[in-house]
Amino acid sequence: MSRVQSSAVFRCSLAALLFGAATPATKHLLGDVGPVTLAGSLYLGAAAAVAPIALAQRRAGSGARADRRNLVRLGGAVIAGGIVAPVALLLGLRAARAADVSLWLQLEIVATAVLAAAFFREHLGPRTWTALAVVVAGGVLLAAPQGFGTIGAAALVGLACIGWGIDNNLTSLVDRFTPAQTTFVKGLVAGTINLSLGLASGEALPGGETLFLALAVGALSYGASIALYVSAAQELGATRSQLVFATAPVAGAVLSWVALGEPVQFVQCIAAAVMAAGVVLALTSKHTHEHAHDATVHVHGHSHDDGHHAHVHPGLPPWARHSHEHEHEAMRHTHPHEPDLHHRHRHG
Repeated sequence: MSRVQSSAVFRCSLAALLFGAATPATKHLLGDVGPVTLAGSLYLGAAAAVAPIALAQRRAGSGARADRRNLVRLGGAVIAGGIVAPVALLLGLRAARAADVSLWLQLEIVATAVLAAAFFREHLGPRTWTALAVVVAGGVLLAAPQGFGTIGAAALVGLACIGWGIDNNLTSLVDRFTPAQTTFVKGLVAGTINLSLGLASGEALPGGETLFLALAVGALSYGASIALYVSAAQELGATRSQLVFATAPVAGAVLSWVALGEPVQFVQCIAAAVMAAGVVLALTSKHTHEHAHDATVHVHGHSHDDGHHAHVHPGLPPWARHSHEHEHEAMRHTHPHEPDLHHRHRHG
């Protein structure tokens, strides 16, 4: 695994841990605030967490003037992943146990992969499909001892997973904003809309302590987590980043067992090992062939040791990650690659 991929896997794993903690935390908060208002508060907390970074990057010249294509992608991500998905998740969480909901979130992997292959030109070889099946099997094995609760709650969590699957694919293609800027826009717009909808529907504004906790959970479990995930997805592709992110439901289940006192079963530990094997299988897959790159200008986090960024910054080590607008010339070459921002070509 290259240095770039290793860094992306680490960031995605940290994002998964932070997001996994959200399920038991928000289950506790739902006792004091309505789901729509809570969803808005969480995403406003996310926006607040990344605002200093996003604004500093903008002042420093990172990011570029948005074009129509990227605005459409970002708008779709805000609607599907910022407005619909969190409300659906919290409605399902209100009707089911936190551990159950954490485990149902495995469906996000399936939704992301199917959408990536069907609509977003992401190539998935036999090894990756096998890895996906292994991870899903681990999720099913984890969920079996807990039971599936009510059909309505499961359907709501499934809807949330579809929304985040759309979001994952769209944000992995956004290349005119930095991950922090993308997260800031998503959090501010989605948070404002959901908070307004919640208050308009009669839900009460959270009290001081509850509001502070909601904003704090949003800052860590959504703000920091989304920014880390977006930066990783741009380098690993939507499906592979989701396979790493598959550890989030496990983290959520473990925290639910510890914090809420739900029982742990041996089969769940076995299932976690199965899921880990699936992640390793996916990350060790190789995909190599001759391919062409069109000339393009875009913005994203990158280093200069990946074979695609030959421009030079005096005094900056080749491995140092940074973000700015840069230009790529048209070229054709052969090397192992992932479906990142530079490799969304078609396969016969």
